[in-house]
Amino acid sequence: MKIEQIYTGCLSQGAYYIESNGEAAIIDPLREVAPYIEKAKKNNASIKYIFETHFHADFVSGHVTLAKETGATIVYGPQATTGFDALIAKDQQEFKIGAISLTVLHTPGHTMESTTYLLRDENEKDIAIFSGDTLFLGDVGRPDLAQKAADLTQEDLAGILYESLRKKIMPLADDVLVYPAHGAGSACGKNLSKETVGPLGEQKKTNYALRADMTKEEFIKEVTDGLLPPPQYFPLNVKMNKEGYEDIQTVLESGTKPLSAEAFEVAANETAAIVLDVRHQDDFAKGHIPQSIFIGIDGGFAPWVGAMVGNVAQPILLVTPEGREEETVTRLARVGFDNTLGFLKGGIEAWKNADKQVDVVEGIDADELKNIIEKNKIEIFDVRKPGEYLSEHITEADNTPLDFINDHMSEFPSNKPFYIHCAGGYRSMIAASILKSRGIHNLIDVKGGFGKIKESGIEISDYVCPSTL
Repeated sequence: MKIEQIYTGCLSQGAYYIESNGEAAIIDPLREVAPYIEKAKKNNASIKYIFETHFHADFVSGHVTLAKETGATIVYGPQATTGFDALIAKDQQEFKIGAISLTVLHTPGHTMESTTYLLRDENEKDIAIFSGDTLFLGDVGRPDLAQKAADLTQEDLAGILYESLRKKIMPLADDVLVYPAHGAGSACGKNLSKETVGPLGEQKKTNYALRADMTKEEFIKEVTDGLLPPPQYFPLNVKMNKEGYEDIQTVLESGTKPLSAEAFEVAANETAAIVLDVRHQDDFAKGHIPQSIFIGIDGGFAPWVGAMVGNVAQPILLVTPEGREEETVTRLARVGFDNTLGFLKGGIEAWKNADKQVDVVEGIDADELKNIIEKNKIEIFDVRKPGEYLSEHITEADNTPLDFINDHMSEFPSNKPFYIHCAGGYRSMIAASILKSRGIHNLIDVKGGFGKIKESGIEISDYVCPSTL
């Protein structure tokens, strides 16, 4: 028996390869399916099943393409409806993979079709659960993503999740391993651990949502408390996962089309495409195409594209580091952004050589900001998350979280300089690009973010431990 977790850090997502006696199953595959096919081929195994724990909201799964390429059967749990051929399993239904088996445990609550798969070995001993977004290490799945589709409130779904956990998962033995769909960094929960696998017994001891003496009312209150609105692209990804999508090779062919500066400019004007610049924030600050949006490929790329761009149908033109065009298109496709029209051949240098206009982002060091604060009253906007801001911040700064910057546009002054910062410089550059694309150019970015601000001696608020917020 072989169990392999295939973890993708930029999405905080875990897919799984399971194999026994020449047969394999994939759980929650990513959009690009070649690695799974190659792994099975290398092991002289055939992929028999593709198990989906639920209709994912934060990424587009590879189930449709993988089934087409391999002939494997797509399996969903009870209450799922799809626009493609799939086996909708019954609760407790067993699927054999070689000498081992996966048993369906219907665990609604995160969504109504959410399903956990229980792995048993050749001796029918419980070995592991693949819990999707039902149970994470340190948390459980947020219960607000499916309420519109199911005509249920988040409190209703939280109550259903409480029953699922206590009737289907908590009775399992402590040595059963938990393999969740996500780790820290995912927007599918509030308090996910950085660990991506661990024994169920440890979760029973440490996970707040599995507290043995917890009432349903207490569970509902704790699970729903402090939920931020989900990113705009979540329901669009669910739709693609339920109805199907274009093959990723087709998306790659379009998105990796090289365009001259002239062709790039024409395409931008004719299609109303967003120009997405994925280089390092320092390179973007030094020179970029006017009105382009910065979201760096080496940061939390795909989730921030989803949060900032929102509409997966939006046409996109790319400015990328040389050689990373296909990677960028692939990572966009993972979260459903399939309408990439091409990239700027030769990058920003080609744009400059064609005598096209270039914009910059003004920035200052934290030490310089300290001198300005001591001499003048200025406006500072902290674009970190509310919890980060409450934990510690410049005493004079306002909190305008990047996630919701579109709701704060009227708060930024239009007739005088103002300053923006995040934790390290990545998010503030995204904010700067969005503000400049809206015609707000009187901003100054604080280089190095809050880390450098603390070193400079600028007055900050008393520290509050995040766990008490």
